[in-house]
Order: sequence, then C-alpha cells, then structure tokens
Amino acid sequence: MSGPFPARVDGAAVLGLVDDAVSAGWTLGRVCGVLEIDRSRVVWRWNRRRAAGRLDDSAPGGSPIHGILDWEQDEIVALFDQWGDTDRSHRKLAHRGSYEHRVWVSPSTVDRVLQRHGLALKGEPRPAPRPKAPWPQWCQWRPNQLWCWDASQFSRCTAAKHAYAIVDVVSRKWIAVHLTSAPDSVAARILFTRALQNERLLTKELAARLGDPRAALPDDDQVPLLLAISDNGTEMHANDTRKFMALCSIAQHFGRPSTPTDQAWIESLWGHTKHEHPHLNDIDEPEVLRAELERIRTHYNEVRLHEAIGYVTPNDEHQGQGEMTPTATLTNNHPPTTPQSDLKNTPNSREKSDTPQHDASGPARRVDRSRRVRPALRRGAGRVRPHRGPRCVRRLCGRVDPQGTLRRPRDRQKPC
Repeated sequence: MSGPFPARVDGAAVLGLVDDAVSAGWTLGRVCGVLEIDRSRVVWRWNRRRAAGRLDDSAPGGSPIHGILDWEQDEIVALFDQWGDTDRSHRKLAHRGSYEHRVWVSPSTVDRVLQRHGLALKGEPRPAPRPKAPWPQWCQWRPNQLWCWDASQFSRCTAAKHAYAIVDVVSRKWIAVHLTSAPDSVAARILFTRALQNERLLTKELAARLGDPRAALPDDDQVPLLLAISDNGTEMHANDTRKFMALCSIAQHFGRPSTPTDQAWIESLWGHTKHEHPHLNDIDEPEVLRAELERIRTHYNEVRLHEAIGYVTPNDEHQGQGEMTPTATLTNNHPPTTPQSDLKNTPNSREKSDTPQHDASGPARRVDRSRRVRPALRRGAGRVRPHRGPRCVRRLCGRVDPQGTLRRPRDRQKPC
C-alpha cells in the first residue's frame, strides 16, 4: 500500500494495521510515515471515535429545523384520502390543507410525501395531439397574401397596455400596429383598417362596403383577399371580427390551442422588439408608447436586416428587391415549411437530379445538378457572384427551371 489515504476510508481496517505494526515494535510516527497518513488523523480522530464507539460514519442528512414533522405527513396522507379524487393535483392539495386549517406545506412537499408513501393522484388526462391544419389551396407565397397578427402587453402603460401588430409572413414586414386599452373586436377592426390603408389595399369599393352597415357580404365563390393567421383569442373569434373580416374578403386561420409556434412570425416580432428595445416596458404614457412603436416599426422595416429573408430589410423583400440587394445570399430561406409548402409551386430541391423537367415548348429534359446554379447567377443583373462553397451548400442553393430562373429551396439549410 502506497500513497496518501483518501478522505473516505475504513477506519477500523487502518487502525488494525497500525496496531499490528506498533505491537511488532514500530513506532506510531514511523507507521504513519510509511502509510503517508496524517498522525493526527489516527490519534485524535479514529482512536477517540473508537473509544467512544462511533468509529463508523454517521448516516448522511440530519434533522433540519425546517424539516417536515410526522403529524404533517399524516395530515398530507389524510388529505389525499379525503380530497385526492376532487383536487387531482398536488398544488391544489397543498392549498386545500391551508384552506382547511390542517397543514401548511408547499406543493413540492406534498408531492414528495405522496411519492414516499407510494400514492399518486389521478390528474387530468393529457389531450391528444392535434394535427396542424393546412393553409387553403388558393394561397400563394407572395407578399400581402399571408398576414399574422397578435397582441402583446406593456404593463407599465396602464391606460393602454395592449398593443396589436400585423406582420407579413412572406416578407416579414411589420404592416401595422395599434395601441388600445381593451382587447376587443374594435381593436381588431382598427388594426386591419390601418393595415389595408398602409398597403393600399383599401379600395373605394371596400371602403364603401365597410361604411355601409347594411352592406351585403361578398360572394362565397370569390377568392379572399388574403389570409389572417392568429391564435384562438376572444377578439379573434368575436362575431363582429368575423363579420368585418368577411366584409374585407379576409379569410381567417386559427392555430392550435396552446401551440404558439403556429403563429411563430408574430411571436418572433414581439420577442425581438421587446428584447432589442427594453425601454418600451418602462413607458407609462400611451402617446409616448404609440409614437415609439411607430418609430420602431419604421426602423424594423427600413433599416434592420432580417436573417430569415437573407439579411435584407423587410421593405426590400416586400417590394421584390431582396435578391437584387448586394447583401442577399444564395441561402435565402423564407419558403414555407410543411404542410404549407404547397403554396409555392416549385419542385422540391431535394428531388433527384435525374427527374425530368418538362417545358411547355419542348419535350422533357434532364437538369445537370452541378451546373444548375451558375446560369442563374450569370443572368441575374446586379447580383454579387459568390464563391463556390461546399457541395452541401451548393446543393441547397436552389434549382433552375427550364427558363433559367433560380428557384429558392423549400427547406431551411441544414448543417453539414
């Protein structure tokens, strides 16, 4: 045996070894030197503990002053037997104990005590997962076709703390913003009226229809103007909101309950706005907050570069100038994901290279996979020619149709 002893060691075995060496004529100091063990550890700790009969280590833990008492455990079990079928939650059961003036413990304590006694609450069954509803077939992947809207709160501005916004799903342009004191259908009508005016979609015919309280609804066979995507808020499902949307020829699409990712575009907008401009949460004057939101909306659309549309501004992408901007890259990935990928009538970029490409003016032909990007770069006026990157990047850059136009990929670029 060589080397220092670890912190945890069998004291009885070490003391037996030391006693055998001392009885054979060794001194205690020599024994400790050979064993490389501290002499005080043998003399003052293990010998005294052996004399007191406490050589073995004590059980870990102890008795904390805030530990639960036996009668409290009995009351928790009694509460489970009496109210378990009614409350069905350890949180409600903890509050039930204080409500009945029987025991005052935290919900986590109730949960641990029930687990220690092998008891389990029934709880509420988890709802079955709902499939994501696809977008209508008439939708096209272009600006002013898919709008996503939702509200956010600024708690310091108590006079008008509800802010509504609309973002274009395709171009990520912040269309309109409205600050109100009540989240109702009136706020929804004002928001969409302002958005239609900003995008010059409020025609004279539509304005006259909205101004006439007895106006008839458009024909059901008419293709809607656009699709409004939202969650299942009360102002979204209100009858007045439905009637207003029908008068404007705007179709509504509601996401799944408790699934904010179905409205990821507007959630991302509000998240970035509050993160990049934290002073908004400190404004308590409605007029100041309204003016600041409009200023930030202008900066968001005209100055801020957006990653999801290829590091161009939303205004550039909204006006169709995103690909002509020098900062645009080949990996612009703003096509929709499944199941909304049907909106874009382009072939899948992951299809095999030998898939026949049909042309209206001639027979089917095959596209050379290695050369389908470079012709589009030569034809694009004003486009910066990038260097030839890794093969995995070139594979995701897009596909050239028979007319020589570069089509963007459908899926996001995945790491190599």
